[in-house]
Amino acid sequence: KHNKIHTSEKPFSCNVCGKSFKRSNKLNEHSKIHTGEKPYSCNVCDKSFRQSENLKIHYRIHSGEKPYSCSVCGKSFIQVGNLKIHSRIHTGEKPYVCKICGKSFNQSGDLKTHNNKHTGKYPYSCNICGKSFNRSNDLKTHNIIHTGEKPYS
Repeated sequence: KHNKIHTSEKPFSCNVCGKSFKRSNKLNEHSKIHTGEKPYSCNVCDKSFRQSENLKIHYRIHSGEKPYSCSVCGKSFIQVGNLKIHSRIHTGEKPYVCKICGKSFNQSGDLKTHNNKHTGKYPYSCNICGKSFNRSNDLKTHNIIHTGEKPYS
């Protein structure tokens, strides 16, 4: 059983999408994607998760624990993945490259947002005047003209 970990054999397959796994418990975890089941609930805010590990990470929001620190600037993070993304600020690494214009980004979400410029897709629309924006923050900034709010004064 343990030796399967060291091979490429994945004998456990999802009967919904066909994705394969080395371990049955990973298939069971994956199956929750299709059922929508989220059995692990936060007792502080009632947010629910498919995997117990994600609940453990979520609890750090409430505890303030940030166990992953940048060795360059000392900034701390809840998740190791966020530290990896942050470290690209210091290294200059931008692994996500636009296939159309060649512009590169350090986060995949930034590339997705950028691609909207090429497709003409502006998914964030003002419900007052109908103007559309590429990024949600741009819409929030725009909404100030309707509310008269002056957050910087």
